[in-house]
Order: sequence, then structure tokens, then C-alpha cells
Amino acid sequence: MNNVRTVSDTKRAFYTSHTRPINTIYRRVVEELMVEMHLLSVNVDFNYNPIYALGVVTAFERFMQGYQPEKDKESIFNALCQAVEGDPQQYRQDAERLGLFAKNASNTELMAWLRGESHKEEVGDLQQQIRAIAHNPNFKYSRLFAIGVFSLLELSDPALVKDEKQRVEALKNIAATLNISEDKLNKDLELYRANVDKMEQALATIADILSADRKKRQQLTPDKGIAVTTPDSEDPSQAPGSPQDKTPFGS
Repeated sequence: MNNVRTVSDTKRAFYTSHTRPINTIYRRVVEELMVEMHLLSVNVDFNYNPIYALGVVTAFERFMQGYQPEKDKESIFNALCQAVEGDPQQYRQDAERLGLFAKNASNTELMAWLRGESHKEEVGDLQQQIRAIAHNPNFKYSRLFAIGVFSLLELSDPALVKDEKQRVEALKNIAATLNISEDKLNKDLELYRANVDKMEQALATIADILSADRKKRQQLTPDKGIAVTTPDSEDPSQAPGSPQDKTPFGS
């Protein structure tokens, strides 16, 4: 009997866990991230690893920035992980530890650690998991893993990732070290960086719309000591002309 979970099963589990409505602008982001995590979780060759965890957390935080109400973000993240039978605390903790290590390491130190040439006690258990990737001929590469790789570089040396020549060389070295496709890595990260730019532009547009709307209301309302509020200030999806669903996670 085939007991593999379906996408519908995962979505049902997610919406059972997170019962509040999802802000319109972000709904497609959440569902595409959910589907990608689902497809990986049911793949026989997939194994959770800390770089993947860093990629999931980074993608979620990048594409959910500006989400209102803010307090719902943690519930959404937890529901995403639990819907694919993952532990949200493990994702957060592994991503935080690996990210903190990268932030305090130079690019040279990071590469030496990835190659297993140096050992850091605080992330020693994670290093073994990462080194196993290079020796696994059936390793299931994913776009979320690629985002985790990019995050390592970005945290270690923000200036490096902005320099195309240095970035390409660093990604080439990491691909060789982990025995993954350099071509896939570059293509996935090009798409990721383009989508991050689109989301940031969309959020800037929303902020401008809300600001202009508030000013207009203030100008039209006589000053009688009455505070003027805008109903859309808590939900940017209700802003006039907001770019709903125009920045999907993966396209």
C-alpha cells in the first residue's frame, strides 16, 4: 500500500496547524515554499541537513519580511515545518548555529571548515552532516539547499557576494567541495536573487502607497484633535494598487 503523503495531505496539515488567514501578498510565497518542502520530504534520496535548514529559514525570512500581523510569522513557519513532519525548533537552531559560525568566519575559514580541514567545537556535529553530502552519490540537491549555501557566503563576507567574479569563484569552490552541480547552483541562486529584488521592490511600493494615502487623509481631514488612522496600515494586502501575488517564491 502506498502511504506516501500527498501535497493535499501537507496543505491540510498546514492549515490545521495555522488557522488564521494568510495575508494575500504572501499566500503564494507560503504555498510554493510548502510544496517545495513537501516534494523534498517525500523523496527517497532526501536527507535533512543544516545547510538546507539555513536555506529554509533564510528564504522564509526574506520573502516574509514586512508580513502583518508580525506575530503570525512564527505560527506560519512552525506550521510549514510540521506539515512536512519536520521539527521547526531544529530548523531554527541549526540555521542559527550555522549562520552564527559563518558570520564569525572569513571566507577562507569557511571553505576550510566545509572541506573538513579545520574543526570548530561549536558546530562540530553539523560539520559531519555537511561532509557526508560530498560522499553521498544520491544526495538530493535542492534550490533551498542552494539558498543555504548563498547564505553562508553572504554571512561570512557580504562584500564578496556583491562582487560577481568573487561570488562565482566562491560558489565554484563550494560546488566542488560538496560535489554538487555548479551550473544548477548558479542558476538557482540567480533566480533567488532576482526574486528577492522583486519582493523588496514590492514592499517599497506598498510602503510608498501607504505613506501617500496617510498624507492624503491627513490633508483632507480638518484638524479637530481627532487622530486619523488608515485601515490598511495593518494589512498591506489591502493597500490600493498593492502588487498582489506578483512575486512568487520560485518564479
